[in-house]
Amino acid sequence: MPRITKISQQNNKNRVNLFLDGKFAFALDLENFVKLGLKVGLELNEVEVQKITSEGEFSQVFQKLLNFATLRPRSYKEVSDWLKRKKVRESFQKKLINKLKKLDLLDDARFARWWVEERREFRPRSKKALYSELFKKGIDKNIIKQTLEETGIDEISLAKRDLEKRKTKWTKYTDIYERKQKQMEYLARKGYGWDVIKKVVENKKS
Repeated sequence: MPRITKISQQNNKNRVNLFLDGKFAFALDLENFVKLGLKVGLELNEVEVQKITSEGEFSQVFQKLLNFATLRPRSYKEVSDWLKRKKVRESFQKKLINKLKKLDLLDDARFARWWVEERREFRPRSKKALYSELFKKGIDKNIIKQTLEETGIDEISLAKRDLEKRKTKWTKYTDIYERKQKQMEYLARKGYGWDVIKKVVENKKS
């Protein structure tokens, strides 16, 4: 059976390199290294080597996933897409997701609230546009609907602000009817409903 002949610490102080019979075999995080009770001179059978290698790979993937998941809130779909994009073993995926859940880092309802608040603060959107964005993030329709209802987005104010941002463009339309038509088309493209568009454009002084 192969024997551990050397253990050296990586530049990353949380990981170590293990050598079997004088040759580099695999790297492992310190947590698993201590848990598995590895030391120089210890003999390992094939099953034990495979287990240790698997533990090391899982730990390394989880650390990268943790960095991804803590950069900002993530939806389940974003995490699932990341795992597929990184070609993570299917046997790891469910376990990785469950580990994030235990750390309270996965919650689609909380993600939806965060997303809407961020948009409202920095890049305001109509409810329709927000719905589309959240749906693409894999958020359930019922969660989206409830989130948009709870946040109380004032679409009238948003639509007015969108028109105001482009006020220099509207001045080139000297015909009032044409100007209103262009404004309506613009707001429709931004995702506002007809009831909001009509209130904003018809009540707006032209």
